[in-house]
Amino acid sequence: MGIEGITVKLINKTEVGKDPFNHPIYEKTTVEVDNVLIVPTSTDDIVNQQSLTGKVAVYTLGIPKGDANDWEDKEVEFFGKRWHTFGFSSEGIEALIPLSWNKKVMVERYG
Repeated sequence: MGIEGITVKLINKTEVGKDPFNHPIYEKTTVEVDNVLIVPTSTDDIVNQQSLTGKVAVYTLGIPKGDANDWEDKEVEFFGKRWHTFGFSSEGIEALIPLSWNKKVMVERYG
């Protein structure tokens, strides 16, 4: 048995109009992404991210190869809770990485 991730819900927001005060109105759509690895963020990464962004990373998500979704500044749902991705996703070259994941993104707890 090999390493296997879980299904994560990625929540995309699309602007569909403006309200009477000219603020954007968004429609949310959910995409289920299979085989996402979820690991606790290392202490060094937590300190570095908090110093750079002021945000506290809780988990790091391993995104499967071939996934074309945009993971930056998005809401995600797993473990029955909502999370928010932050920072840039880092990506490796698919052919040079032996496992099924080549991209990672950090998440913080989201209301």
